[in-house]
Amino acid sequence: MTQQPATATDADHTDPSATWAEVDDYFAAALAGEDDALVHAAESAAATTMPEAAVTANQGAFLALLARVAGARRVLEFGTLAGYSTIWLARAVGEQGHVVTLELEERNAAVARQNLVRAGVAERVEVRVGPAADSGRALVEAGVEPFDLVFIDADKPSNPLYLAAALELTRPGAVIVVDNVVRGGAVLDADSDDPRVQGVRAVVDAIAANDGLEATTLQTVGGKGWDGMIVARRR
Repeated sequence: MTQQPATATDADHTDPSATWAEVDDYFAAALAGEDDALVHAAESAAATTMPEAAVTANQGAFLALLARVAGARRVLEFGTLAGYSTIWLARAVGEQGHVVTLELEERNAAVARQNLVRAGVAERVEVRVGPAADSGRALVEAGVEPFDLVFIDADKPSNPLYLAAALELTRPGAVIVVDNVVRGGAVLDADSDDPRVQGVRAVVDAIAANDGLEATTLQTVGGKGWDGMIVARRR
């Protein structure tokens, strides 16, 4: 009897993550609109301190769409790396918009700046180098114009600090997104000795306790496995 080729359903029984990645690729090719500048930025992440940490094309497109739906003109990003998500956000705010992105490592910031130039959005992006909590505090102390959207995607133990800064730096109606909150289901372990898990759980508790925020979490599967993000809005 002739053996039939494997289908996506067949793959689910052997390696679900392989199917997740294929589905990710399918939708990215059809809908994300990733151009050469974004592809190069994704590839250049190999030269950063965290080569696999950038969002996927579908997630980048989601962030850009969220920014457009929110009418965001000012965006704050915690965690730059190669600037992949920064490009998506900078394009979403438009020529009159502005993105401030906070990066710990000068090595990563240098890669990001090159990618921002290549993408044609460098003039609307400010890259600040140093500990993101310190950079966020400096923005608060400077009394900068409020941001319309904040994307938190830096070191997870500091998530509560980043949320606190975001609340001081945004206006009512602003959107706050916290990435990598599911962590393959590890977030369920209240006794985890992983500081990243505890950072996620702490920021979840902080959001839940804040009457000024409304929020939900989206679990995701795809090329980067099983994870998710919190999407919150200031009332």
